[in-house]
Amino acid sequence: MFNFDFYNPTHISFGQGCIAQLEQFVPAEAKVMVLYGGQSAQRTGTLGEVQRALGTRSVYLFGGIEANPTYETLMQAVHIARAEQIDFLLAVGGGSVIDGTKFVAAAVPYPDEPWNILLTGGRDIQAALPIGTVLTLAATGSEMNNGSVITRSTLQSKLPFHSNFVFPKFSMLDPSKSFTLPERQVANGIVDAFVHVIEQYLTYPVNAPVQDRFAEGLLQTLVEQGPLALSQPDDYDVRANLMWVATLALNGLIGAGVPQDWSTHLIGHELTALYGLDHAQTLAIVLPAMMHERRAAKREKLLQYAERVWGIREGDDEQRIDAVIAQTRDFFEGLGVKTRLSDYELDQSAVEAVLRQLEAHGILDLGEHKDIDLAVSRRVLEDCL
Repeated sequence: MFNFDFYNPTHISFGQGCIAQLEQFVPAEAKVMVLYGGQSAQRTGTLGEVQRALGTRSVYLFGGIEANPTYETLMQAVHIARAEQIDFLLAVGGGSVIDGTKFVAAAVPYPDEPWNILLTGGRDIQAALPIGTVLTLAATGSEMNNGSVITRSTLQSKLPFHSNFVFPKFSMLDPSKSFTLPERQVANGIVDAFVHVIEQYLTYPVNAPVQDRFAEGLLQTLVEQGPLALSQPDDYDVRANLMWVATLALNGLIGAGVPQDWSTHLIGHELTALYGLDHAQTLAIVLPAMMHERRAAKREKLLQYAERVWGIREGDDEQRIDAVIAQTRDFFEGLGVKTRLSDYELDQSAVEAVLRQLEAHGILDLGEHKDIDLAVSRRVLEDCL
């Protein structure tokens, strides 16, 4: 196991009705900006519930954060927050709203052009407004980590940043808030959480059985509970398990002390920025092809994944690896998330466009071994067709 430093200060309040506890977490004198996405937060009553729980605090509403939060929209919130001297941010929504809120939190006190936050990966952030979250969609784990991914539409760039300054102070996780989500969003969330675990688990062995078993348990839970979340949309226990798995998938714990990959995500980001595909759709497209391309580098962990997560024990090594890649693809397809570029009417021209973006963004040494160059990325993308 590698040396590691683990830090996670986010307070989790989990369960039905937990939003009523907001008053205990937000300072009484705070000037609060509540950030949210579309009309669903209002239509379902969640936004009203949040406003009631905030009581007499000064509250400013900012809606319209996109499914892939854009720099252009978020800068509007930054200007308002600066003008109104906002001192607390509250995200109401899924990972996109939370990611966007993290950017606003860092950008408001940032002394230079806020786009530099993305260009530097957040390395020079020295302060941020405090934030809390009310989670409505289990997917990204952003409610309990220090990362964010933002798109600048005018540049067709989707870039991540990380900073301990943007860890949420608290997150309210009420599984019942996910009952009204469209099936597509639920399925996307399952895929997103699954690939988050895979990126930290499916690398190479470093004698870290605690992390391995924890990751395998999360993957097995997603395999079991994911389809149930679609077939039994009002089952509280299913949604509770799904929400907690998604949070644990990317709160830093299973990735501590082990190598991590993230090549599937970084290639997927370019597909989203260029063509507007859902984040989870890009992950479902890229991951099976990446597993196939990297089968030699990931051999030991692929065989472990096949046996421990999917119970695949028959056949020789190559047959079991083939089987588990096919099983992974079938899992995504069974959730209704397609796994080929052609399923989204994309062809070889998309391959060339993504490669140009990877080169322009300097994303040239991906993977746990830092050896996925443009030539390897080309083979992966062409296998995605």
